[in-house]
Amino acid sequence: MKYNILIAEDDADIVELLALYLDSADYRVFTAYDGIEALDIIKHEDIDVALVDIMMPRMNGYEFIKEARLISDIPMMIISARNQDVDKIMGLNIGADAYISKPFNPLEVIAYIKALLRRYSTHRLTKEKEVLKLGELELDMEKFILRKNGLVLPLTLTELKIVAKMMKTPERVYTKAQLYECINGEWYESDDNTMMVHISNIRSKIEDDPAQPQYIKTVRGLGYKIENKKKSKY
Repeated sequence: MKYNILIAEDDADIVELLALYLDSADYRVFTAYDGIEALDIIKHEDIDVALVDIMMPRMNGYEFIKEARLISDIPMMIISARNQDVDKIMGLNIGADAYISKPFNPLEVIAYIKALLRRYSTHRLTKEKEVLKLGELELDMEKFILRKNGLVLPLTLTELKIVAKMMKTPERVYTKAQLYECINGEWYESDDNTMMVHISNIRSKIEDDPAQPQYIKTVRGLGYKIENKKKSKY
């Protein structure tokens, strides 16, 4: 089976380089030179992973990911010359699953794609017919949808994987490395800030007051755990 990879990038040289490596790795490549063209491809083609530049004409990468997330939960990876922490945090906040700065090693991009496909394919193949409940939260493991008081919460696939891991064993403390493993199998990033951003994003979506979380608690020096809001003393 060939996976379909979308390259949304306005630099023809980078598109050519990525397409060469992706084709050699036996992926089918779709290309778009602006966000609007990329969004049209997402709507009409069965794309498995999107590689997205930030600075594109007509619709930039941030806007594209926001729009694409309304219709698709496929893995999306930003590849950008903007390498400040604020750029990476913003990308993860709007729904990107990974962020690579230019200049990049094409083989690193391939490794990221394989990791994203591995955990996304695993999710598709191992859907569990059960509903996990914790306080006001309900996680439908078959549809992979999180609800709070019956309302669907707009979590990304990466965020849902983290929540599912924690909701299966409430009160258990998970290290950042263990949470990375639930996202990407044996491979995970070493950047602690990335997991902090994911946790912050989850809290902003599930907590009544993210500044005083009732569900996801930080265990200083260890990691994170999820508690039943009704049982929490804090």
